[in-house]
Amino acid sequence: MLNIKIVTWSLGLFTAVSFIVCVIYGLITPESIHMHTFLELVLPAFKWLTWWGFLLGLIESFLYGVYAGLVFVPIYNFFYKRWEIIAK
Repeated sequence: MLNIKIVTWSLGLFTAVSFIVCVIYGLITPESIHMHTFLELVLPAFKWLTWWGFLLGLIESFLYGVYAGLVFVPIYNFFYKRWEIIAK
């Protein structure tokens, strides 16, 4: 069984760190291969290279990871319980 707090926080931090890596990547590579267009599409109200946009993107990325954990863990635990009984 998965612990919802551990998985949710782990996924939230993973997506927040991934967002930071994407921004750093965008800062050190030529504009033609940036990910800012993708980030602006998937993160509502995100604007490239503004402090407000960075903070909002970081929060939204974290919340996407939290959402994934909150949805995934109960589904996983449901099937884990169901199939554990059948396997015995």
